Amino acid sequence: MKRTLSLLSGLLLSALAGAGIAQAADEIVIRAGHGTQTAHPSHLGLVKFQELVAAKTNGKAKVQIYPDRQLGEEREMVEGLQLGSVDMAVISTGPLLAFAPQIGVIDLPFLFKDSAHVYKVLDGEVGKSLLAKLEPKGIVGLAWWENGWRHLTTNKPVAGPDDLKGMKLRTMQNPVHIAAFKELGASPIPMAWGEVFTSLGQKVIDAQENPITIIYTNSLWEVQKNVTLTGHVYGPHVVMFSKAKWDTLPADVKTAVQQAATEATTYQREQSARLEAEQMEKLRAHGMTVSKVDTTAFRNATAKVAETAKNIDPAMLAAIRDAGK
Repeated sequence: MKRTLSLLSGLLLSALAGAGIAQAADEIVIRAGHGTQTAHPSHLGLVKFQELVAAKTNGKAKVQIYPDRQLGEEREMVEGLQLGSVDMAVISTGPLLAFAPQIGVIDLPFLFKDSAHVYKVLDGEVGKSLLAKLEPKGIVGLAWWENGWRHLTTNKPVAGPDDLKGMKLRTMQNPVHIAAFKELGASPIPMAWGEVFTSLGQKVIDAQENPITIIYTNSLWEVQKNVTLTGHVYGPHVVMFSKAKWDTLPADVKTAVQQAATEATTYQREQSARLEAEQMEKLRAHGMTVSKVDTTAFRNATAKVAETAKNIDPAMLAAIRDAGK
């Protein structure tokens, strides 16, 4: 009798274990990487996205988040999307220009009036058209999130373009940014983000440019003393999915993922605005000098970049400018 009960118990446990394995096999895991730290609004946006996907799929799909370049530098993550080794990534536009150069129109200096202008463009037909440029490269564009308005950090104060002459300034690997800083008289040096802090500390470079949230979450006050609020470029983060992975998702999960990315956009942008205001004051508390500046001279010096930049669609550029009127 005991032997019979033991056998029945074993069979029951095996059946339950088998059911667990089947359930685990049915679960869809989405590995999402980004290049910022966990205090950045894009990480917070991904946490919200994670919650929304779980709720909309009743736990069928699970998002795993890998922050701070755990899945590689930004360009490596884009290549991972193409290969299918990375399921999802949220990155800046710089590395994308090698894959969809038309996106460079977004990176033109002083293109947008304010955040309302940005959202109108990126959430409208222009933004959708630019995301569609990624699909032939094996990438599905889901949404435009916010990295923020880009500002300068430097060793010495900057009041105008003359103060940038000869300055070794780190930029992303972005030809539009590089062209703009050359017009301003700086010596732009494209560099992967993982090398920037050490390069600033060792005086290999003199300056860099990034949104306040990046400046703060990477403790740049330890290696730079001045922030100049030029707001020369609006920096979006692009939410992307591997087409190889996307094509394996059931239709209901695809719908849930797209809806979650769209809904998380509002939350992510709200966090960006909140954190930028808070962190600007924290930078001052850490001893950085944060200065407003008249941007007229910067605007004038970079006015011709739009005319000389490659792969800029004049009609799209006109549509973006018209949206700000």
